[in-house]
Amino acid sequence: MLGEAREAEQQLDRWTAIERYRQAFELAPSDPEICFALAYQLDLVGEESEAVHLYEQACAGDTPHLNALINLAVLYEDDGRYAQAERCLKMAVETDPNHRIARLYHKDVVASRQMYYEEEHSGVGQQRGSLLQTPVTDFDLSSRARNCLQKMQVRALGDLLRVSEAELDSYKSFGEKTLQEIRSMLAQNGLRVGQALNQQQAAAREQVYQQLKQNGGEAGQDVLNRPVEDLDLSVRARKALD
Repeated sequence: MLGEAREAEQQLDRWTAIERYRQAFELAPSDPEICFALAYQLDLVGEESEAVHLYEQACAGDTPHLNALINLAVLYEDDGRYAQAERCLKMAVETDPNHRIARLYHKDVVASRQMYYEEEHSGVGQQRGSLLQTPVTDFDLSSRARNCLQKMQVRALGDLLRVSEAELDSYKSFGEKTLQEIRSMLAQNGLRVGQALNQQQAAAREQVYQQLKQNGGEAGQDVLNRPVEDLDLSVRARKALD
């Protein structure tokens, strides 16, 4: 069963991998590796709520799963739960003080949390946060649009800023008319589909550019062959590149 799950995972057959990992999880719910593997696959297909629950379970033992801590922190940060994200990454760094990614993510979350508090103090963050947390059902949308968003697990206005138009359009029940309806609704609030993704991608491009500058601006084969993981990028930049 695990073999089938890993084979499906290698072939990028996410849903088959999820089904096989679910079967394995039912037989061994206390196995942190299986718990993490299932959570990771669910995370990749956008089932973040269930992924968070499973990541939390993988981190609940005496020896928390290191990668589960890091992935859970990223999801917490995306949800604006900076204190929980910082706590996860602090645990990860304490578990492995030399883990470069954990240290980098921890630094990024601390910076994000500080920025959040500064915005809250000025009143800007509170106003924006309230708007983005507004359920999409509170807006004047057609039944078709509401049903599509519900099936895609898009619950709040802020969720629409984290998906691209291509993702919406690829959903089987979504059409151009529904997409235009969503665009119009967001435009009325000064927002657009995928806005957060665009910001993350812009930040990623800038950070990669700065990394190349540190290498003298040269794009030789040795530089181009460097893994992205070796670059000193923030959490947002890494997620945008992923």
